[in-house]
Amino acid sequence: MDHVPPDVFGEDYLYFYEPWLDDELSERQAELLWSTLELAPGAKVLDVPCGHGRIANRLAARGASVTGLDADRLFLERARADASERGVEVEYVEGDMRELPWTERFEAAVNWFTSFGYFDDDGNRAFAQSLGNALIPGGRLAIDAHSRDVFMRNWLPSSVLEREGNLVVDEHSFDVETGRAVTERWLVRDGRTRKTGFSVRFYTYTELRDLLLGAGFSSVRGVGHEGGPLTLDDRRMIVIASR
Repeated sequence: MDHVPPDVFGEDYLYFYEPWLDDELSERQAELLWSTLELAPGAKVLDVPCGHGRIANRLAARGASVTGLDADRLFLERARADASERGVEVEYVEGDMRELPWTERFEAAVNWFTSFGYFDDDGNRAFAQSLGNALIPGGRLAIDAHSRDVFMRNWLPSSVLEREGNLVVDEHSFDVETGRAVTERWLVRDGRTRKTGFSVRFYTYTELRDLLLGAGFSSVRGVGHEGGPLTLDDRRMIVIASR
C-alpha cells in the first residue's frame, strides 16, 4: 500500500526545499556516499528514487555510470537538464520504484533522503528485495533515513517552512501501532492554499537491519552522517547492506 498522494512531490516540493538542498550539502553527501560505498570510476550505480538528480549527477561527475529512476516527470526533466549543464551522462528512467526492471546489473544502489518507508511493511520489504535483485553478488545498498531513536527524542507536533512569504505548514502525529509518522500538510503559495499529507514508516536501526537481512542481504551496518559508526547522537542514519 502506498502512503503518498501524487501531489506531495513535484514543483511545490522543489520550490520550498531546493534552497535547503544546496550545492554544499549535496556535494558533501555525494562524497560521503562515494567513500562509504567504496565506489570507483566506472562503477554501475542505481539511484532510486532519484528526484531531481542532485546525487546521481554528482556521482556521475566523479566517474560512476549512474542510472536514476523516478515516477515524477518534472523531477526527471530537471535531472536531465542539470546533467547536461554539468556535462555528465546519466540514464534517467521514468518508472515505479516498486517494479524495478533490472536483475544483477548494479554494483551499488542508493536510496537517499528519507525515501524508504512510504509503503506498508510488506511493500517496504518487497522494495528492499527488488533493490537486492538489481545488485550483483557483493553489491551494496545505501539507505539514508531518520534515526527513529533520535527523532522521537526531538519530536515536534508541528513545523513551518517559509520562502518568499509562501508557507509549508505541517502537523505531525505518530502512530505507535504502525510505527508511522503521519503528516498533514498545508501549502500556501502565491495566494493559493491546498492540503495534502503523507505517512512514513520510521524504523530503528535494529528494525531496518532485520528487514534488510530478511530481504536477502547478507550483512548490514550503520553509519552516521559524518562517516563514522552510527551512534545515538546521529539524527540521520546511513544503513549499508551488502548482497
